[in-house]
Amino acid sequence: MEAVASEPVIIDISPLPVLNTDLEVDGTFPPVVEAFRQKILQADSVLFASPEYNYSVTGTLLAAPLKNAIDWASRPPICWADKAAAIVSGGGSFGGGLAQYHLRQIGIYLDLHFINKPEFHLNAFAPPAKFDSDGNLIDPQSKNRLKEVLLSLFAFTPRLKGNC
Repeated sequence: MEAVASEPVIIDISPLPVLNTDLEVDGTFPPVVEAFRQKILQADSVLFASPEYNYSVTGTLLAAPLKNAIDWASRPPICWADKAAAIVSGGGSFGGGLAQYHLRQIGIYLDLHFINKPEFHLNAFAPPAKFDSDGNLIDPQSKNRLKEVLLSLFAFTPRLKGNC
C-alpha cells in the first residue's frame, strides 16, 4: 500500500511568471515553473483554496496566481491528471460556492477528481467572526467543517489510487 502524506505541503505559487508559452523552450519550462510542476506531480492530492468575487474565482492578486499556476501545470504533460482534490472557499453570501463551481469546471478538463462532500464554503462576513486580525480561522464550527473536508480528501486519495 502506498503511503499518503499526513502533513500538508504549502506550495508558494507567487514566484511563477505569468503563463507565456514562449518561455517553453524545446519542451522545457523555466526552472521555477519546472520546480512547481514537479511538486504537483509528487503530490498525492491537492487542496485548492480561493476567495470568491463577482460569482467566480477572483482576479485579485490572491487568486489570479492560482489560475496562472493551474495553467502552468496544465501544459503537456498535464501534472494534474488523476489527482484527488478538494476545494475550500470564502466569500460573501454564497461563501465561495460559485468560485468552487468554476474550479470544478476547470478540473474536468485537467482530469482532477474532486471529492463531492463534504463541501466547505464560508460566508466570511457573517457573524460570529470567522478570522482573527492575523487572518487565522478561529470559528470552531468552521474549523470542524474544514477538518471534515481534509479527512475526506485524505480517505479518498488512496481509494482513487486503488490502494484501499
